[in-house]
Order: sequence, then structure tokens, then C-alpha cells
Amino acid sequence: MKRLAGLSALALIITSTSGCGWLWGEDGYFRDRGGDYLAARQTAPMQLPANVEAKRLDPLLPVPQQVASSTVTGEYEVPRPQALQARADASEFSLQKSGESRWLVAQRVPAEVWPVVRQFFEDSGFRVVDERPQTGEFSTSWQRFDELSSAVARRLSKLESGVADAETRVRVRIEPGVQRNTSEVFVVSAERPVGSSADVAFASRSGNPKLEAALLDEMLVSLARSAEQGGSVSLLAARDFDAPRRVSLSEDGNGNPVLNLGADFDRAWSGVGRSLEMADVRIDDLNRSLGVYYINLAEGAIKKGEEPSFLGKLFGGERDKEEIEARADRYQVRLTPVGDSVQVTVEKDLNTVAPSDVARRILDLIQENLG
Repeated sequence: MKRLAGLSALALIITSTSGCGWLWGEDGYFRDRGGDYLAARQTAPMQLPANVEAKRLDPLLPVPQQVASSTVTGEYEVPRPQALQARADASEFSLQKSGESRWLVAQRVPAEVWPVVRQFFEDSGFRVVDERPQTGEFSTSWQRFDELSSAVARRLSKLESGVADAETRVRVRIEPGVQRNTSEVFVVSAERPVGSSADVAFASRSGNPKLEAALLDEMLVSLARSAEQGGSVSLLAARDFDAPRRVSLSEDGNGNPVLNLGADFDRAWSGVGRSLEMADVRIDDLNRSLGVYYINLAEGAIKKGEEPSFLGKLFGGERDKEEIEARADRYQVRLTPVGDSVQVTVEKDLNTVAPSDVARRILDLIQENLG
């Protein structure tokens, strides 16, 4: 401890001494090096032996010519960097590519993408003959290219020769994207000669990569234009998208009501959440990984813009919170995947099932607003 105190005192003496230019002065060890770059000079590139082959290396941080100059002397003001330009044309739709596979990515949930993608194909002259909103798929009938809209037919006519002697059909699939609240749109085609009655199956990945790429390009332009013009989303179609194929209310072995949904977990989760909101049931919290909606039957659904203002939170927030807690009637709506379907049950808490009459009332509300 004494040694440390001695060293501290010695350092204080050295730094307070006037004759310590070697430490802090222009040529000192701790001098300011902020302007050293002004005196930097460019050196000749490294020369390699003649028998050595090397890949060209460009400088990672090249010095702009308008900043560094061998003729500049004295004071020099470094120009300020230009501000980054925000992309005003950034769209919520984009194309992705991996090898020959291409697909469209939308910054929207599948329930919103479904109606606009389907509308694009109808506007392009395709006849939709089979659609399954619950799985996010629809297919078109066999058609010649000259039966399609002029814009799409003109685009497809630029493909390989021989398309005039073929007819095609497409299958479109819309899936939840990797990122939250995004969607991915895939298009697969099948072709056969004109006049043929062969039932050509869709390929697992791609039937005609160039044809599918052209359709995706046209779809991208159409959807981006629709978004710029404020295109609306069909709420009815969105409702149909996450509606299960089958919905039935039954009882488990203990007599507790169970709602069975013929859908995968993603669409069942979306459908139940939408149904609770349409039934004016407040969702206090949710945990998608556990498949649980935490609801409060004593309050109505939270509407957009319902959040109190800053002053409201400051002066009345605690009082309102106490009143809500005093009359709260909370339950948990749990979704459990079982094979190809999902079972919905109601619990009071993690270890207690809800009373049968309450559970049935909640499940009835969900069922009424699902279809």
C-alpha cells in the first residue's frame, strides 16, 4: 500500500513539473495525434516477385483525393460527409433468390397477403379453380398464354419459343415468413401441349423457372404499385385465410369442454386471437411459444388508441389499475397441437381448469367468430 502511495505521489510530481515537454509537449509521448493524417504521404504499392500470382487488392479505406493533397499547406478544413439518403422507394415487397428458386417476400402477415396475391392472378386472366385459404394455397386451371391479360401475355411471350403451343397452370403458396409479421409467396407451374388432356402434376420445387420468375416479377410490380396507391385489404378474405377447415366443440375424458380446430398452429393461433378481439374479450398478455392467451372477461377488448395519455398515466393510472385489478376475471386460453389439428382449452391458471360453464362460454365465443 505504501509503495502504491509513493508511486502516485511521484506521478503527481512529474505531471506538475513545468519541464516535462518530453511527456506532454508537441514531441512528447502523450502528444495529440489527431492531426497526424494531414502529414501522411502515399507510398508506392508493394511489389511482388515476378513469378508470384496474386489477386488484386483494393484499399479498404481509400483516402479521398479532395481531402489529401501533397500541395496543401497550412490549415485545412476537412469537408463534412454527405448525409445518407433515405430510400424513399423502399417497398414492403421484395424478391429473394437462391439458386434457381425465387420467391416474393412481403412485410405483411399471410392473412393480408392472400387477398392481394389472389387478386393479381385474377386480374392477370388466370382462372382460380382450387383454393385452400387454411393452408395458404390456390391453383389455376389449364390455360393458353393468349388467354391471359395483355401485360402478362406480352411478358411471357418474351420467354423461350414454343410457349404458344403449350398451356400452363400455376399453384401459389403463401407461408409465414422467417421474420415476424412477414410472408413468403411461392409460385410453381406445370405445362403440357395444347389440346392434351394429361394431368401433369406440379413439380416439388419448380416446373419452369423462367416462367415462374416472370410471374413473380409482374406480381412484384403490381403489389408495389397497389401499396403505393393505398390498396386496401379484404377483411373477409383475411378472416377466411386463418379460419380452420373443421371446428367442433366436444369434451375431454374429464368432461371439460374442448374446441378442436382443423388447422396448423400458426393459423389456429391467428384465428383464435382475431376471434377473441371480435368477441370483445380483452387480451392482457400472450405467450405464443406456450400457446396461451391471457384474457380478462371483466374488460372489453383493447382498441387502437385506447392507451391513456401521459397525464392520464401520471394522475389516474394507479387508481384505474387498482379498479381493474379489483374487478378482474382472468383466464387462460391454451392452444395445444395434436396431430394435424389444434385443441383449445380454458384454464383458471396453470394448475386449475376453468369452471365448465365459463370455459364453454369462452369457447362458444371463439367458435362463433372463427368462420
